[in-house]
Amino acid sequence: MRFPTAVRRAGLVGAIAALALSAGCAKKDDSEVQASGVKLVQAGKLTVCTHLPYPPFQSKDASGKVTGFDVEIMDLVAKELGVEQTIIDTPFEGIKSGQDLNTGKCDAAAAGMTITEERQKVMNFSDPYFDATQALLVKTGKPYKSLDDLKGKKFGVQAATTGRDYAKKFEAEKGLQLVEFEDLAALQQAVANGQVEAAINDLPVWSEYLKKNPGGFEVAAEFDTGEQYGFPVKKDANPELLKKINDVLAKAKQDGTYNTIYEKWIGKRPSA
Repeated sequence: MRFPTAVRRAGLVGAIAALALSAGCAKKDDSEVQASGVKLVQAGKLTVCTHLPYPPFQSKDASGKVTGFDVEIMDLVAKELGVEQTIIDTPFEGIKSGQDLNTGKCDAAAAGMTITEERQKVMNFSDPYFDATQALLVKTGKPYKSLDDLKGKKFGVQAATTGRDYAKKFEAEKGLQLVEFEDLAALQQAVANGQVEAAINDLPVWSEYLKKNPGGFEVAAEFDTGEQYGFPVKKDANPELLKKINDVLAKAKQDGTYNTIYEKWIGKRPSA
């Protein structure tokens, strides 16, 4: 059917106006997932994946709020972006594999995560923000002072962690019977109830555990593995966010904010 010229012109003007409106809306929607030039998966939020509990880096307080060393550092990043941090508790394997970042579940991860060559293949890490050491936890009075003392004994490790990887290297040589646990809470409970004779994890984690359980446990040995923590982001996909995290870390270390957060959650910083 043909329409009068005036009607066709009116229709054309309307279509152009609608198209312009649509384009304007699209631009607005696109800007809603930007903050200071950084792409975010949710408007107004820095979405961070973690795996709870892992005190003193991240755990829930009595009110159910997630707090900790990593949380406060990432709060600085969120503040710099003009947004709020929102935390997603998810299995560590999804963080370690890069899947949670690749699928857009989160913008970054903060999970007391060691930078390794293997992990760098599937994600980009920020500059190191914490030097980590592995340690051996035993019940007070137990005779174990080294991995050699645990020959033929059940030895607890946390799945997908560098502590587990370290113990795995000595499994055959030292005659260890490794028992793997999904999270830190289960690993701690296994030592407490005698399911395993000892367990390995990062030293600050055990130090925090000793504070809350004085007298019953001790750190029998430390293993200087040269590990450093980093905050990962999606591989080769968000350089602006990576730069922002690094800038915030550098500024916090320069102005003393990092030291304040460190002493609050970890204790006095070791001398350089």
